[in-house]
Amino acid sequence: MANIPEVILVNISTKDIIRDLRIKSGLSQEELAEKLYVTRQAVSRWENGDTVPNTETLKLLSKLFDVSVNTLLGSPRRLICQCCGMPLDDDGQISREPDGAFNEDYCKWCYTDGEFVYKSIEELTDFLVGHMSSENWPPEQARAFFEAQLPRLAHWKKQ
Repeated sequence: MANIPEVILVNISTKDIIRDLRIKSGLSQEELAEKLYVTRQAVSRWENGDTVPNTETLKLLSKLFDVSVNTLLGSPRRLICQCCGMPLDDDGQISREPDGAFNEDYCKWCYTDGEFVYKSIEELTDFLVGHMSSENWPPEQARAFFEAQLPRLAHWKKQ
């Protein structure tokens, strides 16, 4: 089901997202239910807003439609890469595991194919300073900012 057109999410609820993804994929409620091992009535209840799929079903929907669970839930929480601090505003920025599943903790530039790109906080800081500093944000200021902010992120707290 890959290459489904991107869904624009502006205060859209889970029920609308599931319905829109199903329709764009050319699936009936019955066909979607079969793929998810649920009843057609369950799909209908989701699309009517009576219930929300459970966690395991959300993971199946995520894989089927190639969107993150966060997207399926209407982006209820703001995702931030826990390595570099970049806001993850759309699914195209979110990293993936080697099996193709989304990893909503990291951006695709920090975590690729199951591996972290930056082996140390210093390596990442040097990269960010080199690419983010400018005439309006001198390298010294950028470095001070990143040295203060990066250690607060979950990935570096573990180190």
